[in-house]
Amino acid sequence: MLVAIPKADAAVLAAAYRRLDMLTKPLGALGRLETLAAQICAAQKTLTPTIAQPVAVVFAADHGVADRGVSAYPRAVTEQMVKNFLTGGAAINVLARLQGMDLWVVDAGVDADCEAHPRLIQAKVRRGTRDFTVEAALSEIECRAALDQGRRVAERIVPPDGNTLVLGEMGIGNTAAAALLMHGLTGLPLRECIGRGTGLDAAGLERKHAILHAACDRRAPPGDPIELLTEFGGCEIAMLVGAMLGAAQRRHLVIIDGFTVTVAAALAARISPAVLDYCIFGHCSQEHAHRQLLAHLGVKPLLDLDMRLGEGSGAALALSVVRAAVALFTEMATFEGAGVSEKIT
Repeated sequence: MLVAIPKADAAVLAAAYRRLDMLTKPLGALGRLETLAAQICAAQKTLTPTIAQPVAVVFAADHGVADRGVSAYPRAVTEQMVKNFLTGGAAINVLARLQGMDLWVVDAGVDADCEAHPRLIQAKVRRGTRDFTVEAALSEIECRAALDQGRRVAERIVPPDGNTLVLGEMGIGNTAAAALLMHGLTGLPLRECIGRGTGLDAAGLERKHAILHAACDRRAPPGDPIELLTEFGGCEIAMLVGAMLGAAQRRHLVIIDGFTVTVAAALAARISPAVLDYCIFGHCSQEHAHRQLLAHLGVKPLLDLDMRLGEGSGAALALSVVRAAVALFTEMATFEGAGVSEKIT
């Protein structure tokens, strides 16, 4: 799957840092907000960056392996949470309202017939994946269809004058799939890629490890990202990958949520490395292994609040920081413009 994504503009990046050094502050005084502002300038190829009409989307799907007890919750919760999103009662709804964002929900592969709703996009590839301890989670055709659906969703929901996409997910069992995908992408030991997900106790964590080990015994994780997604991925994870690639092709910013969305970003980067130029990693999840995965990608999250909810909640919170970085870059005065003396050399 070849995706032509333009690299962020190196000349604009350098110019952005020059402007940051001219603002009325000591050099580097805004810390990582400066790095963030420069990244956004380079991604948008302009020294007048904007965060225009950001939209949030939650991709939801079920996983066949959930029936083996890899989660503290039954997979019926996926459909129930989709209803909660659509009636406005979830954390991401609260945060989207706070940020003034439209929120969309995508049925990527829920094992139920979700009721029609103006904010629900029906893109179901199949009713949950197959149990990957027994067979591949998806067929190659299904995997590629999910990637394409994710790209189409990104095109549909970002308005013509918008430029920012906030990504979230919902799927009981998807941290199990994400752990196997991380293992395949990074080569880290499987145990280091597995966490408690929705709140497994110690016995549940051991059971999860045994189940995922059995999946690796069935099929060693392949190196090709599409093949890896086919073996162990979820429909929502594949659609997240497609959405990231599609958004980056149009130079849109993509704000990444927690562990599962970061795994999708790692897959997208394996397909087209330039996608990371457009990704802003919102927070570090409490989910075990997320910190290691971020380090593997060579990125730093904006927030670290011990959150592990998913839904796009950490990414939505981080949007405030993103907006602040852009406002500081575009609205602060320069030393010359404000008549302020610069540092004595």
